[in-house]
Amino acid sequence: MEKSCVRLAMLLAVATLALNAESVAGLRWSTPPGWTNQGSRPMRAATYTVPGATLAENGECAVYYFGAGGGGPVAANIERWRSQFLDKNGKPHDARVSKRQVHGLSVTLIDTSGTYTGMGGPMAKQPASNPGYRLLGAIVEGPGGNVFIKFAAPEKTVARNQQKFDQLIDSFARENK
Repeated sequence: MEKSCVRLAMLLAVATLALNAESVAGLRWSTPPGWTNQGSRPMRAATYTVPGATLAENGECAVYYFGAGGGGPVAANIERWRSQFLDKNGKPHDARVSKRQVHGLSVTLIDTSGTYTGMGGPMAKQPASNPGYRLLGAIVEGPGGNVFIKFAAPEKTVARNQQKFDQLIDSFARENK
């Protein structure tokens, strides 16, 4: 009986992940539990609301896709993201950058924190300044082009959701055709 319950729980978990699967550029991934997909937007394959301790601390994780060959080189994007976080002297903050393989896909990761200036966007009248923010980012090199994942939020929200971000990245795989 106990083995049947465990097996049923595992099947339900797999079914839940399958229902929450997303895809773009020949890749698929699964929405982490507790994150809400707000759907696609221009240049975004998905936009997730990430719960914080309070509503004011909620974060956003966006999955960007600019088309095959779009979005620029991996290194340039990592540097741009790093430069959006300033230290107490107003200089770009140090970042941890690493590479790894996920289901045979090359993934470049970045983890940085500080005063986030990247929230304003190109249409903002003044640059944003959000102290105490952290970024977890990833660039997945897929068969149809690079997919960019950017999770920027208050440091507490990112720390609280780091495991779910890792689950999101670990779920990336080539689509089965």
